[in-house]
Amino acid sequence: MDWRDQGFVLSVRPLGERDAVLSLLTRDHGRHPGLVRGGAGRRMAPLLQPGNEVFAVWRARLADHLGTYALEPGAAHAGALLDSPRRLAGLSAICALLDLCLPEREPHPALYDGFAVMLGTLAAEGPWAALMVRLEVEILKDLGFGLDLASCAVTGGTQDLAYVSPRTGRAVSAAAAGPYEDRLLRLPAFLTATGGPAEARDLADGFALTGHFIERHILAPQGRALPSARQRLLSLLGSGAAIC
Repeated sequence: MDWRDQGFVLSVRPLGERDAVLSLLTRDHGRHPGLVRGGAGRRMAPLLQPGNEVFAVWRARLADHLGTYALEPGAAHAGALLDSPRRLAGLSAICALLDLCLPEREPHPALYDGFAVMLGTLAAEGPWAALMVRLEVEILKDLGFGLDLASCAVTGGTQDLAYVSPRTGRAVSAAAAGPYEDRLLRLPAFLTATGGPAEARDLADGFALTGHFIERHILAPQGRALPSARQRLLSLLGSGAAIC
């Protein structure tokens, strides 16, 4: 059993004194674990940072074994973001979320491509926070829990969509919300078909929206919670400084 693929580091945990178990997000083999010999040492540490690109060869005696990785370095995305705490926190948060949410060894090429786009946006100092919210929406969709944000669940209209039902995941217009407004999740305009700005309040609403459904549908049934790296990111984004 062996394969070759391109991937991004999601997480690494020590195994014994020298080795480590690496979790990669690969295009053709999904989130896939493997043993890295010497992966717990200082020599491998710069390579095994979340977000870094690697070219991997995985080998095992049987397909369901842990197997071992042989790695060659690609783009060092993590190192390029060391001068920006917020961008580095964004990278750490999305890596932790993908590692927690995605099932092992199940390809998700759309999420792989979306993650690659986010890495490029982070490197270019583009609007990465809004892109991360959209990627979290795609996680829900790819795992079978897609949100219906195209039309109002009450009227069927497509205009003035401002809320989402926390139970059904369907959009609700401002007019239809009425007295139930305080029970609904706010829908930021940048997630609607008409588009809109992604200011600090909009981003907070977006992360609250996706976090609610990821926790409800994906993590809570497994007895898990949203990763602490995501909460650290939200704290940084809410600090009032510019998102960069």
